[in-house]
Amino acid sequence: MCSVHDTIEFEKRGIPAAVVVTEAFRNAALFQFRSKGMEGHPFVVMPHPISNLSPEQMRDLTLKFVDEVAGHLKA
Repeated sequence: MCSVHDTIEFEKRGIPAAVVVTEAFRNAALFQFRSKGMEGHPFVVMPHPISNLSPEQMRDLTLKFVDEVAGHLKA
């Protein structure tokens, strides 16, 4: 998984990349993609907050997004 900036750079080179953000950072990701000319680029949004989750809870949550992240990498 990459930052929005990293994803843009990878995608420019034809390398699929996935961005995962929490709901609190959705608008920031939208703005960054739009400002770099990649409006509408998909990214994965998880619930917020996640910092209070136990390792087991975080594992269970992330497993729900594996297929979505993998889908972003199949370009």
